[in-house]
Amino acid sequence: MSVNQAKRKLDIVLILAALLSAFFNFYGIWEDKFVNSYYTAAVKSMLQSFHNFFYASFDPGGYVTVDKPPVAFWLQTVSASIFGLHGWSVILPQALAGVGSTLLIYFLVKPKFGLAAARIAAVTLACTPVAAAVARTNNVDSLLVFTLLLGTWMLFRAVRRSQPGWVLGAFAMIGVGFNVKMLQAYMVVPAFYLFYLLAFKVNWKKKWVTLAGATLVLAVVSVSWAVVVDSVPEDQRPYIGSSQTNSVLELAFGYNGVSRLTGDRSPGGAGGGAPGGFNRDEMRQGFPGGSMNEGTGNGQDSETSGAAGSQGQTPVSDPDGSQNQAQGQSSAAGNSGAGWQNSGDGSGRGAGRMDGQGFPGGGGGGGMFNTGTPGVFRLFQTELSGQASWMLPFAAFGVIGLLAGWSWRRALTDRQKESLFWLAWLIPVMGFFSVAGFFHQYYLVMLGPPIAALVAIGWVTMWSMYRDKAGWTAWLLPAAVLVTAAFEAFVLRSYTEQIGSWLMILVIILGAAAAVALAALRSGDRRKLALAAVSLVILLIIPAYWSATPIIYGQSSQLPAAGPGESRFGRMNETVNEQLLDYVTKHNTGEKYLFAASNAMSTASYILETGKPVMAMGGYSGSDPILTVAKLEKLVAEHQVKFFLVSSGGMSRGDSSDVTEWIKEHGTEVPEEEWNDTTSSDESGQAQAGDVSTDSAPRKPSGTAGTNQPGSGFGGGQDGMSGGMNRGGFPGGGFPGGGFGGMGGGTLYEIKDTTGGE
Repeated sequence: MSVNQAKRKLDIVLILAALLSAFFNFYGIWEDKFVNSYYTAAVKSMLQSFHNFFYASFDPGGYVTVDKPPVAFWLQTVSASIFGLHGWSVILPQALAGVGSTLLIYFLVKPKFGLAAARIAAVTLACTPVAAAVARTNNVDSLLVFTLLLGTWMLFRAVRRSQPGWVLGAFAMIGVGFNVKMLQAYMVVPAFYLFYLLAFKVNWKKKWVTLAGATLVLAVVSVSWAVVVDSVPEDQRPYIGSSQTNSVLELAFGYNGVSRLTGDRSPGGAGGGAPGGFNRDEMRQGFPGGSMNEGTGNGQDSETSGAAGSQGQTPVSDPDGSQNQAQGQSSAAGNSGAGWQNSGDGSGRGAGRMDGQGFPGGGGGGGMFNTGTPGVFRLFQTELSGQASWMLPFAAFGVIGLLAGWSWRRALTDRQKESLFWLAWLIPVMGFFSVAGFFHQYYLVMLGPPIAALVAIGWVTMWSMYRDKAGWTAWLLPAAVLVTAAFEAFVLRSYTEQIGSWLMILVIILGAAAAVALAALRSGDRRKLALAAVSLVILLIIPAYWSATPIIYGQSSQLPAAGPGESRFGRMNETVNEQLLDYVTKHNTGEKYLFAASNAMSTASYILETGKPVMAMGGYSGSDPILTVAKLEKLVAEHQVKFFLVSSGGMSRGDSSDVTEWIKEHGTEVPEEEWNDTTSSDESGQAQAGDVSTDSAPRKPSGTAGTNQPGSGFGGGQDGMSGGMNRGGFPGGGFPGGGFGGMGGGTLYEIKDTTGGE
């Protein structure tokens, strides 16, 4: 191929789309030192041995795994082994996957719908805000989407070449996706089945045989790692984090499966989706007066919330952002737990906004963490619309055009079959997120590819009808521009406090002008084409700006979301009580674990600081039933652990109170002045770039965490999370065993043996 031929094959628009995606995904990631520290600690542990690597162990001691399958973390570990363990090195695979998805959607759309459609699809996906937000973290969703798009490419290739091997490969990629984020990968299975049955050109007998083989491949690849792990004796591998039976399959189909739909998040499947598995009745009983205020928070009323309590339960989010109650030492207890650093602006917006149901975004069993109210129009509500829905109205008009242009008496064309594939991807995903009880905003990245494809296909279809003056369908393009612009203005109205009203006014004026011009222009194909293209650019201005907001405003690594003032939970407070660390290190006499605490977020920062085993007795949230008294007694007798950091409220709900009582009965309290200092190594705000294990950190008073008041815990401080709950988020002691606001006293116990209680 000559240089000139190569240049002709290069599409400058594709290059620009890839560069735009790269900018959104990469810019500034070097500023986030820890990212999601739970996952980063796991990568540090996985670097230390193949045993930890294979099982995706959270801690270097191989005590408990993370609550996700390992494929994404394998890639992050490979990246960290090449570049060193940094925030940016564990983000790198996801950021690259985001750019890769932009390229893949281009090559998926181009063969049947042409160059213009391919360009539009690539730019639209690059400007999908939630895709940019999640790609900038070490959450695994970007890798999942890339994996599924790679499977789609294989399926399309199989159909175009009539090669069954590619069908098997396509379904195998869904299986790989299952090992990235379990059942979320199966959202595309209906689209794969439908498209294969409609488009694969062999006789029906061979078609069914191939489909059966592909389904078998899907099942085998999906459960391959799970079956291997579950078959290993439990005493020879880590406990499966966030499971109740120490089983990967139970984790996949329970906590990471059905519970996502039902919102039932308590241990073993009971409860009502409230933090830590408490149902709403339990929570009302736990609050002062037995009630829970379900009013709208104003972000200003909780500056003293929890300040009276100086130690106790750390509010623990699920690793992918969801809230659980877990034990941890906060504030005066030396910040050994990882509290939230809320960075709200006082507006009450964002992930921490109380929207009238007691919890952010609807709380309880139905709309936690700013996910709106379940129903048909949930994706168009303010809470979710800014993440992936900007161009949904345009795509909907495009679908109308597609259906209107079909002749139902004729066989489906290749274009129609591929259009149905993207619809079969979009509709089940929209349906799930419209009714699901437990998910987070960044899960909506699953909507990005089908919306991008249908926007592109719809534009080409409506442009053709508009150009040819095809009856009533000629009005679809102007109507799509007008309605989409109006919808964007509708979404923007909720952000006038953050960004003013000028963007809303601008999109209304430009959108209306473009729609009127399209309707009025009667001749001149070139002018029509230019106007149609400009109209689409106008509609993409707001999504592009929203995609840049994680760079402009910052975001949470636990709850990535796009939008000005979003992600009000901020980042986890990665803190290390240096005096505690010095004490347990100095007095270690060969024990495997430096110390044990209830949950992973109380231990992650110590693993990152030292690279040594620190035991999270109850797994991530502190509610995993890992330990019994007999097991703990055996660990102590074998001199594997002797220090235990326990709050006076006990361990988290779901933990054995017998274990806590045994520690207190057989342990000796270490005088607080010997292990608890008043300053802690703390990466405040967005941490400085550098190696997570070696960089020094600025110091500040132990009780502070971002903008919160000392000891405020969850809901404290003048930020977007406060208000709505008895004027102070979650008051200390609001829950059994301590609650969220800072409750009880942290105590370090030493158990030298199990016979003398010393």
